[in-house]
Amino acid sequence: MPPWRRTGLMVLACGVCLTGCATLGERESAASRAALRFERSVRQADWSRACAALAPQTRQELTESAKAPCAKALAEEKLPYAGALRGSEVYGQQAQVVLTTDTLFLSSFPTGWLITAAGCEPRSQQPYQCQVKGG
Repeated sequence: MPPWRRTGLMVLACGVCLTGCATLGERESAASRAALRFERSVRQADWSRACAALAPQTRQELTESAKAPCAKALAEEKLPYAGALRGSEVYGQQAQVVLTTDTLFLSSFPTGWLITAAGCEPRSQQPYQCQVKGG
């Protein structure tokens, strides 16, 4: 391979890495913003926007278990008012966002952070118990 071609490929690879990778703080902020947008949609009863914020598997499980469209099923869940942001942590492609009275779990998708579980409460020595979750 000619040297100029190798150099061009390295420059391209570096550019992809730099634009595709955000700092941990930026990723935590993005996950927090997604969680707060979802919470605001729930609080405002904007069920179509809240459903759009759900990860595909979460939306599918919700509609199948309720045997109803997402908007109706999500409204019937009566998710708690989640309150203010208390913190967030990102682990690779997954995030946990803790609000005053709710914990949300998210996954990173090409379109951004989407909710995989909401209405989650911690349980001693066990996984969180979530009202809305995907498989």
